[in-house]
Amino acid sequence: VVLVEESGGGLVQAGGSLELSCAVSGAAISNYCMAWFRQPPGKEREGVAGLDYDGTTSYVDSVKGRFTISQDNAKNTLYLQMNSLKPEDTAVYYCAAVPCRDYYGLEDPRKYRYWGQGTQVTVSS
Repeated sequence: VVLVEESGGGLVQAGGSLELSCAVSGAAISNYCMAWFRQPPGKEREGVAGLDYDGTTSYVDSVKGRFTISQDNAKNTLYLQMNSLKPEDTAVYYCAAVPCRDYYGLEDPRKYRYWGQGTQVTVSS
């Protein structure tokens, strides 16, 4: 059984920072392609940041230069460091995992096999 659980969300003022964590049990994240997705209120889910099979990162244009995705295999944890936050970053953020042999990338959230429950990030102006 694979369990994925996000933490670190909260309320922050514009320009501030948050670090989200995604703790995984039941599988080694080194064997998966990991990604962060987000869903603003009333909008579709979108890919935010991802890691491919060799650790190459990808980001949606709106967060480039502000967000950094990383993982610590020893802790089996994925991170999303978010800096210079904007009100438009407000969303529920989800951690997701998929075997790299099956899929990787940000274009189709439905391809991801394992998901966390989501953590709310609210950025005030």
